[in-house]
Amino acid sequence: MNRIKSFLTVLSAVVATAAFVPAASATAAATGPAAASAGPAETSACAPLWSSSTAYTAGGTVSHHGRNWSAKWWTRNENPGATTVWSDRGACTGGVSDFVISEARFDEIFPDRDAFYTYQGLIDALHAYPRFANTGTPGTRAREAAAFLTHAHFESVGLKYVKEINEANYWRKCDYSRPYGCPAGQKAYYGRGPIMFSWNFNYKAAGDALGLDLLNNPWLVEQDPSVAWQTALWYWNTQNGPGTMTSHEAMVGGAGFGETIRSLNGALECNGGNPESVAARVATYERITGIIGTAPGSGLTC
Repeated sequence: MNRIKSFLTVLSAVVATAAFVPAASATAAATGPAAASAGPAETSACAPLWSSSTAYTAGGTVSHHGRNWSAKWWTRNENPGATTVWSDRGACTGGVSDFVISEARFDEIFPDRDAFYTYQGLIDALHAYPRFANTGTPGTRAREAAAFLTHAHFESVGLKYVKEINEANYWRKCDYSRPYGCPAGQKAYYGRGPIMFSWNFNYKAAGDALGLDLLNNPWLVEQDPSVAWQTALWYWNTQNGPGTMTSHEAMVGGAGFGETIRSLNGALECNGGNPESVAARVATYERITGIIGTAPGSGLTC
């Protein structure tokens, strides 16, 4: 899947209107952890917050990322959602956020964001891919979250834009060669959300993975903050794009931030394609890792 990106200059800001375009043989990555947990479900009160230093025996119940989890056997320092020792008991209410980036730091990263992009919307979206920012050491988890928010910052100009502003490009994001076509209309699949999620085939694939009918109702991505973040997490966790690995794999496997740029924009930025853009992404990443107090790690460029 090649990813084509266009830029529209608005005063001094550069707005990225990203579009994810299929390769010659598109992968059917419309499945994932989200498929098992998508859809409405009854919520119960949150159990006590999971602690990495506490030992839990079989049946022990905790809350983590807004969901309850129960231990299948004895465990300690194994993150719920990241290992098979924990069973997902569903969403819960009344808990405390334990995402690696606090709401205060989120506000500091995005001080001028559109009100649509709520911190709670991001927290609510985490259930879709529980291994995101929840795998490896605390430093690894923090760096993955920082890298993800870096690209969200870059694509939506600090989360100031909820949808692609160049309406003249809307009609281009419909690929009628797909058997399901564009039932919401030729101009309905424009970029939306923190990574300007685009194209009918991406709405179809992400919707199938998330248990949402985004093909027929793509507007949901600009109406529901959680759905907007979920589409970004879908791409981050399941799509190689023009790279050789997903952005999640790049950050937890040690390849580094530079490989996440490749997975998003490939040759358009990497290998000398646009060194200024790469440098801008790296500078934003270093700023965000500084805000949350973690080292940026190696492999920063591509």
